[in-house]
Amino acid sequence: MVSTTLRRIVSPCWKPSVEGENSSRGGVGNGRVDGLLWYEDSGEHVAGEFSMAVIQANNLLEDHSQLESGPISSFKSGPHGTFVGIYDGHGGPETARFINKHLFSHIKTFNGAEFTTENHGMSADVINKAFLATEEGFLNLVKEQFETKPQIASVGSCCLVGIICSGLLYIANAGDSRVVLGRLEKAFKEVKAVQLSSEHNASFESVREELRSFHPDDPQIVVLRHNVWRVKGIIQISRSIGDAYLKKPEFNREPLLPKFRVPNSFEKPILQAEPAISVQKLRPEDQFLIFASDGLWEHLSNQEAVNIVNTCPRNGIARRLIKAALREAAKKREMRYSDLKKIDRGVRRHFHDDITVIVLFLDFHLISNGSSCRPLVSIRGGAG
Repeated sequence: MVSTTLRRIVSPCWKPSVEGENSSRGGVGNGRVDGLLWYEDSGEHVAGEFSMAVIQANNLLEDHSQLESGPISSFKSGPHGTFVGIYDGHGGPETARFINKHLFSHIKTFNGAEFTTENHGMSADVINKAFLATEEGFLNLVKEQFETKPQIASVGSCCLVGIICSGLLYIANAGDSRVVLGRLEKAFKEVKAVQLSSEHNASFESVREELRSFHPDDPQIVVLRHNVWRVKGIIQISRSIGDAYLKKPEFNREPLLPKFRVPNSFEKPILQAEPAISVQKLRPEDQFLIFASDGLWEHLSNQEAVNIVNTCPRNGIARRLIKAALREAAKKREMRYSDLKKIDRGVRRHFHDDITVIVLFLDFHLISNGSSCRPLVSIRGGAG
């Protein structure tokens, strides 16, 4: 049951249905929209199958995402691969939307520039360059708009990328989204969760130590307020695209609102845009990958998510993960899941964040053969 306090909050926005009825088709390859839920239940990518889903909680959806399967360089002939991007915005959707529009293009451009028959071009350096080019492009946009739209300097986004190419898996992350691998442990006949990304959130001691090492002369670089660690007492993440007010001192002034301004001037960026990048060879026992914004991981553990994907039908599995997270969110607030579904966007944010999930199932036969005969796919999640 909904408590009296919660019912008072949500009653003006109570609606008969948010998701679960009146599903409408958004067009081939554009997914379905069902109230605040967007989903593409199943499809094929170069290395297997996929499922995507997004649930909105904010007034404006701040999560953006994409899946691209086909050529991942500027050459149509290849190399072929699968690209996944999860862009969890904060302060507004502008940065996440910008990444959704530009990052993959930068990946293809830099990959094409380094492509040879011996070297397929994809590398950690290509991905890093693409992140930094996207960051530079957005900061230039902030500079153009700052005087008339100063709040754009306070908008940013986490950025999680996965690329499968030539039998290798590349993971790049800036922020606190997460990717988890489901790996078959044959000796135990179980599928175990293996986290592949590290999170740049000040709640982790290692992140606080990294910040202190970058800023040894600033005793206030991380501050504990109301039992939450924040960078400069403002933001929890230490790496992002955007957040210009914490990257360049020229934006740490009026007309930006005082709550976003750092009291003392700074010379070097407080937040970083460089991603943490890992590269690994995919193995036959690697079953699937779960990419998701932190809204999912607030309510499900890595192993809980892997168990759901491993034991349930593939079709609609991303939706099923979101439903499991929402059930947990409802339980934490001592309310019914059916009541949570009736709460409209905006007020929804009191109960859970925007959540984006992309599940990639891995077919090792396709991965090892480098198949390029699968259909081309280009999908933007949610409002993307």
